[in-house]
Amino acid sequence: MSISHENKKLAQIPKLPGVYIMRDGIANIIYIGKAKNLKNRISSYFNANINSKAAAIITAMRKIDYVLCTSEREALIVERHLINKVKPYFNSMWKDDKSYPYIKLSIAEDFPRLTFTRKKIEDGALYFGPYPQIFYIKKLVHWLVKLFKIRQCKINFNENNLPNEKKVKSCLYYHTQTCFAPCLGKITSRDYKTKVKDIKLFLNGKFKKLENEWKTQMFSFSKVLRYEEAMDIRDRLYALQNMSERVIISEITQNEMNQSVQRADSINELKDVLGLKHQPAIIEGFDNSNIQGASAVASMVRFQNGIADKKNYRRFKIKTVVGIDDFASIHEVVFRRYSSLTRKNEKLPDLVLIDGGKGQLGAAIDALRELQLQIPVVALAKKNEEIFLPTKDKALVLSKYSGALKLLQSVRDEAHRFAVNYHRKLRAKYFGI
Repeated sequence: MSISHENKKLAQIPKLPGVYIMRDGIANIIYIGKAKNLKNRISSYFNANINSKAAAIITAMRKIDYVLCTSEREALIVERHLINKVKPYFNSMWKDDKSYPYIKLSIAEDFPRLTFTRKKIEDGALYFGPYPQIFYIKKLVHWLVKLFKIRQCKINFNENNLPNEKKVKSCLYYHTQTCFAPCLGKITSRDYKTKVKDIKLFLNGKFKKLENEWKTQMFSFSKVLRYEEAMDIRDRLYALQNMSERVIISEITQNEMNQSVQRADSINELKDVLGLKHQPAIIEGFDNSNIQGASAVASMVRFQNGIADKKNYRRFKIKTVVGIDDFASIHEVVFRRYSSLTRKNEKLPDLVLIDGGKGQLGAAIDALRELQLQIPVVALAKKNEEIFLPTKDKALVLSKYSGALKLLQSVRDEAHRFAVNYHRKLRAKYFGI
């Protein structure tokens, strides 16, 4: 994370009591804290020891909001209220005192390895973390090992006592050139540890220094026509640029904070009433629009954390359906949407919402079944605001004051608005009005 870019924004934070709210890359709240002096407290995170709790938060955090309070006591009350409402990951993590994984770099070995572990012991290795979710830490370790081409095997050996060549010569990592093959004497311990220094820089957040070093190396390799090595470093730079995201710091009002909490409440309630395994942070809603069967179109809108994500809206002209057939139209657009996401290996939603009843829901389920996808899907019928679920014969009816219902209505109504507007544009173009 590039922290130097944020110095000006840090300087603008007032030295007043308040509550700060830290979010990850998709705006989920991951930690809430209070402070007598907001500027000093928030700034302290950017100077934290690499093994501290603060450093663990900084690793996952991409945005900081803060709420000004009249006193430290008020900040304490607001903080407790928000934590109880939102239950952020890191607040819960340290409250229940679970064991969370670290990244371990075994620098005491001649040829260090990068692994993850739940135990931090005095063994001469470097530890980074702890990190909140094992799924993501596994992916990060895998990415780093592949990027830096360090060994992935568990064989214990040193430079003066290499393993039997017959046992390691068939190693897949060696033949796919994803490892420097120290077990075969292809690299010295000294040269290997030089490359490990880059991993240490990366895990310590020294992206800028690492970027400068790699650019120098890339130009040097290019000058002596070592293009393959230059291209390898170019790929590293590209990956680094995608990993090095800036932190956004902004003040939010009490009203904005309340809205954020209400959205979190609605998402949690929706998860519970629908019996979902995960929070529906990303919801995609579909609707059709046609007038007497002409210019049949459909729309898809995406909501992320209860907020319309307009850059990810999509419009569809119905291609395979003749006349008015709402079920077939839903089947077509759902199939087209998720076959496209699957083909591009892009993120699927946590919940799909269809405007309609059992028939429309069945059409969407059939499309997902053909794609062999298991995305939760429900339908919302406007007449009585009934929610139809695949596993229940009877519709679910929620209170009109329910936050979960209001969230579904927002998605449904936005999909309808978007579809109607697109249909009107096409008709106006067709009739020249």
